Amino acid sequence: SKVQTSQKGLQRSMRGIATLLSLVLLSSISSTYANPLKVVQRISDSLQSKPRSREELKLGIAGFYDRSSKLWEEVWGEHMHHGYYVPANRTDHKQAQVDLIDEVLKWAGVEESGSRRPTKVVDVGCGIGGSSRHIARKYGATANGVTLSPYQAMRGNQLAQQQGLANRASFQVADALDMPFPSSSFDLVWSLESGEHMPDKKRFVDELFRVSMPNGRIIIVTWCHRDLSPNETSLTKKELNLLNKINRAYYLPEWCSVDDYVKILEEKGATDVKTEDWSWVIAPFWKAVIVSSLRPGSIWGLLKSGFSTQRGAYAMLLMLRGFDMGLIKFGLITCTKPK
Repeated sequence: SKVQTSQKGLQRSMRGIATLLSLVLLSSISSTYANPLKVVQRISDSLQSKPRSREELKLGIAGFYDRSSKLWEEVWGEHMHHGYYVPANRTDHKQAQVDLIDEVLKWAGVEESGSRRPTKVVDVGCGIGGSSRHIARKYGATANGVTLSPYQAMRGNQLAQQQGLANRASFQVADALDMPFPSSSFDLVWSLESGEHMPDKKRFVDELFRVSMPNGRIIIVTWCHRDLSPNETSLTKKELNLLNKINRAYYLPEWCSVDDYVKILEEKGATDVKTEDWSWVIAPFWKAVIVSSLRPGSIWGLLKSGFSTQRGAYAMLLMLRGFDMGLIKFGLITCTKPK
């Protein structure tokens, strides 16, 4: 492995990060509310509710990112995803986020020159468009991004204008399960940390295939649960309970595994299917996020952001627990659409 820090060492680090985050959140809540224990209890209670419908998820996702994206950009910039930590002790976090895009593209075999260099890209779940604009610049391509968040689409277009990319990168509000593009429109279909929000993974893959040109490259980078062993039929009750709590905080549907994606892709007749687990490649980013939350501006931003964003911050503790258990994985999946 290229990762230079042992998994055990990272696990110890993640437990320390979880403790630190607990202290930050309790301090923030205590300084804002007269009865912080009631707020903590409200957050905990809200994570026990039943699963949401597709329409509830769409509304929740849009609202969550409308409220939280400005705070993220103020702290981390235009890239709303994890970083690439090889070596594991690197501290140039914003460059690590850019490097993640480039390393995923390299891993997936996307050519930088020649006849298979991408010219038309769709970014499915685009955030404020950081990946789209980077890919458009890198390849001289045009990029279309879709998001459920009106704020993200607006901000993505603002940044494209400011960066001189308005004629090559555009963003709009649209459902990834029903994209407003003709079939066979794009030679690179890119989904970075958005697949976990899709309530119907088969329909998600179907739509990625539909908008891809024949022989187009499809890349999905997403949070998944662990693959099941041959003698298992489901996750354990404890694991499912943890994921259900995370779902409530982050407006996520039922999780799936990388193996589940592979089965769907194979049923579609995908070729060149390739997967890899990069959980430990991105793990140090968690520490950087928590350390950044100690800045006065970040704490104030969290306090102003409202209940759902504060609940999302609290749920990072649950994500860290799942990561430490080996339940939550950062999966890379790529394939080619048949001709």
